[in-house]
Amino acid sequence: MSQSKSLGVPLVKAIDHCSLIVKNTEKALEFYMGILEMEVDPSRPDLGYPGAWLQVGEMQIHLLEVPNPDCTENRPEHGGRDHHVALAVCDLNIVVQHLESAGIKYSKSKSGRAALFCRDYDGNAIELVEK
Repeated sequence: MSQSKSLGVPLVKAIDHCSLIVKNTEKALEFYMGILEMEVDPSRPDLGYPGAWLQVGEMQIHLLEVPNPDCTENRPEHGGRDHHVALAVCDLNIVVQHLESAGIKYSKSKSGRAALFCRDYDGNAIELVEK
């Protein structure tokens, strides 16, 4: 790993946040808060468009409500072959129960790890890994 010439440490330290495009913030929050039990960071300022910041440990997922330019047609059925966000979970069995009770399809990781893939209501692929 290269190091910053001026600081003597790696320049990029961690992922701060990632963003997902959603059609409807309230509907997206049904998935992220209701099923995955994530919490909203209330400090999100008024950015001139709807959205939400979700806490994931020290990091965040930013939901951006805009007309979805990302076509979900012809995507691979298995989310592991699509761009995706991977989230560490404490108990995959509880996640499976939540997904099944919400009628959300999922597929197990083809790697044999304790992981699965599903899609949120906007077709974004989400990997859930038991850690």
